Amino acid sequence: METKIRQFRQEKAMTQQELADLAGVTRQTINALENARYNPSLVLAYKITKILGKNAIEEVFLLSDEE
Repeated sequence: METKIRQFRQEKAMTQQELADLAGVTRQTINALENARYNPSLVLAYKITKILGKNAIEEVFLLSDEE
């Protein structure tokens, strides 16, 4: 699953650690999400979407047709 987490996080001048703290996960989890190595739970996807100031999960998390 591709994401726009890095782009939106950088637009808010937020570090991976700051986002992780707000979302209640580790920095390594944010890194794995940004590098498409981990698929989040729906709850985590929702939290990250709201923290990044977006209205829809689909703005942040991009599902490809193969998934």
